[in-house]
Amino acid sequence: MTQTANIMCIKWGTLFGPEYVNRLYSGVRRNMTRPVRFFCMTEHAEGLHPDIEVLPLPVEPFAEPMAEALKVANRQGAMRKVSLFRPGLVPDLEGPVLGFDLDVVVTGGLDGIYDLAPETVAMRIDWIEKRKGRVTGHGSVFRFDPAVHGFLYEDIAADPYAEVEKARGSEQRYTSTKALDRGIFTYIPDPWVVSFKYDCNPFPMNYLRPPTLPEDARVVCFHGRPKMTDALTGWSGSFIRYSKPCVWLQEHWIDRSRDDLGGDWA
Repeated sequence: MTQTANIMCIKWGTLFGPEYVNRLYSGVRRNMTRPVRFFCMTEHAEGLHPDIEVLPLPVEPFAEPMAEALKVANRQGAMRKVSLFRPGLVPDLEGPVLGFDLDVVVTGGLDGIYDLAPETVAMRIDWIEKRKGRVTGHGSVFRFDPAVHGFLYEDIAADPYAEVEKARGSEQRYTSTKALDRGIFTYIPDPWVVSFKYDCNPFPMNYLRPPTLPEDARVVCFHGRPKMTDALTGWSGSFIRYSKPCVWLQEHWIDRSRDDLGGDWA
């Protein structure tokens, strides 16, 4: 029997509408060869596709000291994804979880990421941190196993201020260094998870040609600006990050999702 793939995302607040979750769900299920069980942790479930399982967005018992540490780090509102790591979050869940931020677009097969180095935490190395010679993973795509990696929740619950302070308010630094310290961290290959601004539309080539999609890209991350809605029709909000209209983004993010889910959901 083929194992179901567990997928999770978190949508807090109203910055991203339900279409971001629905399109992510469509992109994931179109790019996996096994059944998909898709969860969204949110306090705003309106407009989500009925096949998406909603998890309530909790107020963690350690929220207050964590928030105080985040203020010191000038990272207000960060670290919400640690709630996904809580042991027993989904009582009947079996196997690893592949998590995504909402500002990503799935463009290729995900089985390799889901199956990569079982029982390790998997993330791509962060682009800026890599240039600085640091080991921090990037949090847009992350794979973990709730049965093995409960420490990602338990450690911050035990001493939230110290853990946030140590990570300098960075959720991805907390997650990756915790796993690295235990020797159970794996880097997702760089070509599989790419940055729109660094890999698809780098300066100064962004002035000479429209954004390109690298051949082996499975996920494109729109961290920072431009976001997907910016890149669709072109963006000039920054001299370095200027973008011509991105034709392939319309197909992968909107058109294929509309064909898959129907126009009401995409």
